[in-house]
Amino acid sequence: MTPMSQKRLLLVGATGMVGGYALRYALQNTTVGSVTAIVRRKLGISHPKLQEVLHRDFADCSSLSQVLSGQDAAVFCLGAYTGAVSDAELRRITVGYTIEFARVLHGSSPNAAFSFLSGSGADPTGRSRIPFARYKGEAENALTGAGFPSVYIFRPAYIYPVEPRKEPNFSYRLLRAIYPAFQLLFPNQVIRGDDLARAMVDVAVQGTDRGGKVFENREIRAMVKRIHLPAE
Repeated sequence: MTPMSQKRLLLVGATGMVGGYALRYALQNTTVGSVTAIVRRKLGISHPKLQEVLHRDFADCSSLSQVLSGQDAAVFCLGAYTGAVSDAELRRITVGYTIEFARVLHGSSPNAAFSFLSGSGADPTGRSRIPFARYKGEAENALTGAGFPSVYIFRPAYIYPVEPRKEPNFSYRLLRAIYPAFQLLFPNQVIRGDDLARAMVDVAVQGTDRGGKVFENREIRAMVKRIHLPAE
């Protein structure tokens, strides 16, 4: 892979679980020539391919316009867990931050591909009674209408954190505890965090020959198998 053919990748949410896996994979990926990570706190790592940009207020990304210029692809993993923040804050992070970042990115790199971490049950119609589903659907609608040539929507179900961590709530603690049985009984309702991240990066920098660009959990797992990544 020559430097001229390598892709310039933006990553938002690299301090989170999926974003962290995406960062590690992108730094190792020969298709990716550079990674610009937009973060609210320092990553604590260094790499020849990595540019770390501290940006604390995603409600206003105007100051990032130069940093976002000339990029080939973006992987957006910024989000919040339901119950961890107020409803108003959940919408601000899920919808407001996504729209604002996309606005500035499109102005600086209008031809960039965009991989977005949504969630299972996301409802673009806005009729769902579940706030998370409505807000993810609203963000999806905004992105698909933002003018990018390629927007890839990933809707994982339960994301299994491969490495031990402090779980955000009881539901996640329970799912982690019963994961072996849950994965066996409902294989299309789970996805490993590292597999999801790899799929998001690969599609952003390489594209896909698949007709649609919304990937439900079953389709993400199939994608992982096609690109010879461990799915279990």
